[in-house]
Amino acid sequence: MKSLHLAIPEDAEKLLPLVAAFHAEMGFDTDGEHQNAAVMPLLEGSPHGAIWLIGPRRAPVGYICITFGWSLEYGGLDGIVDELYIRPAVRRRGMGGEALNGMCQALRGSGVKALHLEVDTANEPIRHMYRKARFSERDGYCLMSRVL
Repeated sequence: MKSLHLAIPEDAEKLLPLVAAFHAEMGFDTDGEHQNAAVMPLLEGSPHGAIWLIGPRRAPVGYICITFGWSLEYGGLDGIVDELYIRPAVRRRGMGGEALNGMCQALRGSGVKALHLEVDTANEPIRHMYRKARFSERDGYCLMSRVL
């Protein structure tokens, strides 16, 4: 997909403001230092995940961050859409769904068995986009977290 570009360290100055905007929109209590520390290992090639810029590399309109794990249930490597952000001014043009579909295709070709994501159950437009990208809710399951 030509509108997805694997982010590298040189992309940090374009990416970090997008991350800050997403975190502010979501009400995450993070600052620039926290965001930089979370992003840079992925830009530097950490095996735990990667970030792709959405749109033109010189002026991205968003990003998608995928982190990786291992699933016995799914039989191997799996991924989590940790963050997906599109600038508000260009939302509802299909770029988020296109990015998800492009990522699914690329990850399937790389041996990833399943891709998971978390969604606010009250955000019906986003849930619709995820369903359209063929993600489905698992009956009887909910994501639970414990901060360490």
